[in-house]
Amino acid sequence: MILLLGGEKGGTGKSTVAVNLAVWLATTGADVVLIDTDRQRTASQFIERRNTLVDLPKVHCTEKYGNVFDTVRDLAKRYGEVIVDAGGRDSEELRTALVATQIVYCPLKASQPDIETSVHMNELVKLARGMNPTLQARLLISMGPTNPVIQEAAEAQQILRELPELTLSNVIVRDRKVYRDAMPEGRGVIEMNNAKATAEIKALAHEIYGVEG
Repeated sequence: MILLLGGEKGGTGKSTVAVNLAVWLATTGADVVLIDTDRQRTASQFIERRNTLVDLPKVHCTEKYGNVFDTVRDLAKRYGEVIVDAGGRDSEELRTALVATQIVYCPLKASQPDIETSVHMNELVKLARGMNPTLQARLLISMGPTNPVIQEAAEAQQILRELPELTLSNVIVRDRKVYRDAMPEGRGVIEMNNAKATAEIKALAHEIYGVEG
């Protein structure tokens, strides 16, 4: 499968979700490659740190900028799983990846202003489906408050009524310190002995890949 993490808003945890899903796949024995199309190189730097640790399953990584369509499709022939990490802006990388991918997840913070930025993403998905009609597109509430009383999913549902090209993920990735702690270590949260974060990533992986981890 080709999975794209992308969207219109920066700082919403796209790279964090991308690397944690890549780690989850690697720990299940999958042959996974992560394509970093963001010049900030957050995902690439994570993989560089990870692959110096001999005790962890390896994740392959490459960087590609500009038109990424051919690269994404070519790597999908060589690896069992492909994850594309796109920067938080409307870019050539995001648009060409949308045409190449099978499913896109758009992480957003829980606030209404952040969710409203998905209006343009809805239009990009609609355009991409002109060339990629089977494209699936979902919004993912990321960095959500850990207080379950705060009903951020309800806010998302309100906006989604006006976004016919996007559906809402059943999973919420919450703003847990362990996600930040794991990044400089080159480890996924499933390797950090944090049950709640592990459950979030496993639930998201199950939603995307349809298998339990």
